[in-house]
Amino acid sequence: MFDGNSAIGFCMVLAIILFATKLLGLIFRKIGLPQVLGYIIAGILIGPALFGDLIGKHGFALIGFESGEYWSLLSLPDGSTLLSVFSKIGVLFLMFSTGLETNIKELRSAGLASTLIACVGVAVPMVLGILIALPFSEIGLGVTNVYNCVFIGAILTATSVAITVSVLKELGKINTKLGTTIVSAAVIDDVIGIVVLSVVSGMAKAGNTADLTGFDWFKAQWWGTVIMIIAFFVAAIGLGFGVSKLFRWLEKKWPDTHRLPVFSIVVCFFYSWAAEEIFGVADITGAFLAGIILSTAHRSSEYTDKKVEVNTYTMFAPVFFANIGISSIHFSGMSGMLLLFTLCAVILGLIGKIIGCGAVAKCFKYGWRESAIAGVGMMARGEVALIVTGKAMEVGLPGEFMIMTVFLILISSILTPILLKVLYNAKNTPPSEGEPAVGGEPAAEAVAEKSSEAVENG
Repeated sequence: MFDGNSAIGFCMVLAIILFATKLLGLIFRKIGLPQVLGYIIAGILIGPALFGDLIGKHGFALIGFESGEYWSLLSLPDGSTLLSVFSKIGVLFLMFSTGLETNIKELRSAGLASTLIACVGVAVPMVLGILIALPFSEIGLGVTNVYNCVFIGAILTATSVAITVSVLKELGKINTKLGTTIVSAAVIDDVIGIVVLSVVSGMAKAGNTADLTGFDWFKAQWWGTVIMIIAFFVAAIGLGFGVSKLFRWLEKKWPDTHRLPVFSIVVCFFYSWAAEEIFGVADITGAFLAGIILSTAHRSSEYTDKKVEVNTYTMFAPVFFANIGISSIHFSGMSGMLLLFTLCAVILGLIGKIIGCGAVAKCFKYGWRESAIAGVGMMARGEVALIVTGKAMEVGLPGEFMIMTVFLILISSILTPILLKVLYNAKNTPPSEGEPAVGGEPAAEAVAEKSSEAVENG
């Protein structure tokens, strides 16, 4: 064994994580599942969850566990570890990259159908998630822990566009009217979900205000939280106009240079810090909004995204996903009640997307089969669900519920491609399904395809 609390020992920890995540990621990719699931499984295998917690307190793990005690992995004064710092950078880069890949013009021209599908696709699973969580007070939910119930609902709102896009491309349906509607709705869905997370996490911090004074007391009130969230978006967008103009000037002066990605990362980290520390908004919201703002500087945003993705998927993203398995999944806390809740939440999470999104599609005069395709296309979950879960756990959601998210991603990742292919291969496909999309719709494909390739190619 080696000393994980030394600097060079921590480098060995990173080496093990990167090797295990890449190996498991490739295996999962070969069997048609998202690589991020392989990353999480790698974290479970090399961390203390499986051989430490499940088999025995004095089990074996490659990192984080030795002689019955957890390594601190270079603890910091605030109680966090260096591994959690790498993980934090990873999640900020992921959300920043997602923002950079968001096409503002496409969102504006997405149309009423995509917007309403996204809104209902958020609202229905969230309501179902809250309702199913209320009876489970024994596992930290129920009316006495209402914010945890709301977090469960927020987790169920996320949609992963990568899996759906890969299937639609394979079937040649990505450029159809229905295909573009689904892709645009999925992008809008994530934007709404992240805003919802910021509101809920901000209000969840407003529990105990007895020892707070001044500005801290103001931010801790529910009405103060709402005001600060609105203030953040106003300030961030207002500053964003100047940032966008600055980067357009920079790309003319220094096109395709390393200065642009470096300055972009500075903006990402500043927005993340300001969101969390000043306004009480989720830091990932700041990173995401920074990416959206910089996406308006077209050429520099594409160049920056390529450079950021290299660092993200080479180092920080694998560490983030592996750290979920290492630090967030503990089989020792599993119970029959938790497994029952997980089953119910996963089923309602899948049904909520199908019914909610499918119903809206039907209202826009799609046929029953096309409406079912819209619902199933919005059903897949991925990395955004993991990010939302991780943020909810930071604010107070018990770590045991990460297993719910993992199962949700696993089951939806298996069912979505199967159901889409079955529905599309049904007889009597309407001629309109083969027609290419119109207007700005190909841009939606480009955004989704880029996001898909980044995850799939690892």
